[in-house]
Amino acid sequence: MRRRVLGKTGVEVSELALGGLFVSRGGGDRTEAIRAIHQALDLGVNLVDTAPTYHDSEEVIGEALRQWSGEVLVSTKLGGRPQPFDPKDSAALRQSFEESLRLLGRDHVDFLFIHEPERPGQYDWWDNEETLEGPVREVLAELKRAGRVRWIGLGGTTAYELPRMMATGAFDVVLTAFNYSLLWREAAIAVLPEAERQGMGVFLGSPLQQGALARRYDDEVAHGAPWLSPPRRAQYQALYALVDECGIPLPELGLRFALGDRRISTTLMGARSVAEVEANVATAGKGALPEALLARLQEIADRVPFRPFEEPFSLPFGRRYRGPGRAGR
Repeated sequence: MRRRVLGKTGVEVSELALGGLFVSRGGGDRTEAIRAIHQALDLGVNLVDTAPTYHDSEEVIGEALRQWSGEVLVSTKLGGRPQPFDPKDSAALRQSFEESLRLLGRDHVDFLFIHEPERPGQYDWWDNEETLEGPVREVLAELKRAGRVRWIGLGGTTAYELPRMMATGAFDVVLTAFNYSLLWREAAIAVLPEAERQGMGVFLGSPLQQGALARRYDDEVAHGAPWLSPPRRAQYQALYALVDECGIPLPELGLRFALGDRRISTTLMGARSVAEVEANVATAGKGALPEALLARLQEIADRVPFRPFEEPFSLPFGRRYRGPGRAGR
């Protein structure tokens, strides 16, 4: 497993990291999830990312790490706990962090992110939106001074508010998700350039758009999915045609695209099973995509340069459509 320097932190991280969102999905096969985590670590992954809102992910990862003797970097977040969550309650934020440590079985974490600091209506983190003043900044600074957190970061999913927050220079790393993949390139407009300016390490989440690029949906793309805009539908059909032409399976194409961008420090992979881990690591071993193929992919991405307003945030292939801008279940 190749490693990359994570921005100004100077630490080396594996180019693939373990994303905890789907580790066991709050009731899945915990034994298999733990086996998958161990296999990832055995194959050279040295970073595990989780969050309080990722079902029972912190607990499952903690159980796995208690059985692991090697070194591993651990990342978690502030947000969503305890309920009802008040992002301006310093005591509650400290309580949430202590609970993360307990579940993870650690006396510190390497990375602590503010979870989705930029999504309107998600959490109201700031006393001052311009200067980003607020209790969470004070808590993060306190934990960092005490050595209980090594580096602090912003973990978001929107491509245009996050760079303004990054530009304060107050954060070491950024996690950007849902906005940099084969068909979605919004992070390239401002998130990745601002990370370069600030020397911030970049975690990339959802390189396969939480399943929308993990497999083909030919029938839905051709005859269903009323929430697909005409340009997005044509874009998907062009992508599927290119997959047929180049002979590279869609999930491999998506993962190798992400791994080929050196601005990305580490890419979070889903890993619900040992087989999934092994497939992702094998894909990483194949290296970057050829330049000619990247150019073709760019042409397809350019067909829909910005997410259509009515497009659901998480594309509900195989699920019930719940209306414009909403994810299906």
